[in-house]
Amino acid sequence: MKRIDTPLADCFVLEPRVFVDERGYFFESFNQTVFEALLGKKIAFVQDNESLSQQGTLRGLHMQQSETAQAKLVRVIQGEILDVAVDLRKNSKTFGQYFSIILSGVNKKQLFIPRGFAHGFITLSDTAIFNYKCDNYYNKASEVGIIYNDATLAIDWQYDLDKIIISEKDKRNITLKGFVNG
Repeated sequence: MKRIDTPLADCFVLEPRVFVDERGYFFESFNQTVFEALLGKKIAFVQDNESLSQQGTLRGLHMQQSETAQAKLVRVIQGEILDVAVDLRKNSKTFGQYFSIILSGVNKKQLFIPRGFAHGFITLSDTAIFNYKCDNYYNKASEVGIIYNDATLAIDWQYDLDKIIISEKDKRNITLKGFVNG
């Protein structure tokens, strides 16, 4: 497994070694010891989540705050998405900046998103199966969402936003300014 740093502190891409032959492929998608060595600290993932989304589905930008904040390790099993992480750690030098990457069942890359980041993705393929590990349990009371089209963030979703599929809940997410002032 190879670690590739992003411009956002503590957020990084993992690229596994994939073994391909006439039967198909094999790769180790997670190894606690290797992951902690790459992270530089201990982490205990306690919950795995999976979603199936059709093309144009935008989920996010979501995060949990305070003691129920979550670090996530995300990957795509089938299909292709644009994955976005936004640094919302108020004391971070990269506060309010985002990183995006194409994750797919073909490239097998994973993204580690530390606590204090908002996260979202849009499905670029016909469908996508998305899987992620969390180091804390979901807590609805501590959830906050940043609106996907926030002008300050200016995220390039690489998709026609007039054609997205988005939940009513995510349509009501707040702006970055609302988050800062809230």
